[in-house]
Amino acid sequence: MVKKRGLASYILLSMITGGIYGLWRIHVLARDMNLICEGDGKKTRGFLAFVFFGLITFGIYDLVWLYAVGDRLQDNAKRYNLTFKEGGGTVLLWFLLGALIVVGPFIALHIVFKNTNALADEYNKTYEVVAA
Repeated sequence: MVKKRGLASYILLSMITGGIYGLWRIHVLARDMNLICEGDGKKTRGFLAFVFFGLITFGIYDLVWLYAVGDRLQDNAKRYNLTFKEGGGTVLLWFLLGALIVVGPFIALHIVFKNTNALADEYNKTYEVVAA
């Protein structure tokens, strides 16, 4: 069963833990996506790749990762009879251009969390039916 997660808890707990919770959430998001989207031929790398390749590429890998997450969520929505208007491009634009108005990265993360939660709901319904 995949749990739902929100932006407010992400921001608050990241501030309290000095960003450590934010990195943990990246790990959990990647793990949940790999579970929910299993069978699509893709794999979302987790925390270690995010940090390591992000440092080596001065953050460019993190942007590519964010784009890929948004795209993967949109692509897999069809499997669960959902439709997401926002894909990787929208998430990336909010993250980059929205940074000019400060709240853009938070909107980008909200989109990712919202779409992940919608897929998680449908995944959990399917899992409950199979397990019963």
